[in-house]
Amino acid sequence: MTFRLELRRITKQYPGVRANDAVSLKVRPGEIHAVLGENGAGKSTLMKIIFGAVKPDAGEVVFNGQAVHIRSPQEARALGISMVFQHFSLFDSLSVLENIALGLSARCSPGQSLVQLRQRFETITASYGLQLDADRPVQSLSVGERQRVELTRALLGSPRLLILDEPTSVLTPQAVDSLFVTLRQLAAEGCAILYISHKLDEI
Repeated sequence: MTFRLELRRITKQYPGVRANDAVSLKVRPGEIHAVLGENGAGKSTLMKIIFGAVKPDAGEVVFNGQAVHIRSPQEARALGISMVFQHFSLFDSLSVLENIALGLSARCSPGQSLVQLRQRFETITASYGLQLDADRPVQSLSVGERQRVELTRALLGSPRLLILDEPTSVLTPQAVDSLFVTLRQLAAEGCAILYISHKLDEI
């Protein structure tokens, strides 16, 4: 079986601290893989390397059996890698759909109009139970709804690997349950998921 993702001895050194020390990892299609550790353990650094936001000092990233050099998040998204960060990057004064349009790269939605994006938005949110109003301003959304905006934006890129950085740290128990339903559905469709957490009960 070809692994969706292989990390081979990934190392990242910052002044005074080695964040990742020869880390190796294999993730299969359709697998939800927990990345566990205390704050400062290097989890987010490793994920940002996969997503192209941080450059490793040593090691190799293999995606779908091919060695890759991911130099930016745009390149990661073009490969089919999406990431939902712990801290949201949304503009409060804009609508849900406007935020999603701004966050999608041209490679994810080449030549796509807002009408077409709205159609895809409605399809994705209905398919994964992500209840959202495309026209609501983000400033009126709850924290859980804001996360759904970020997740919808990630799913619009048709990811084959989805990275979630401590996604439940600000969610209510009901929102956590809803998120888990969505993740299991994605995994059943073959999307590999890396789930960063330090909460053992969730894992």
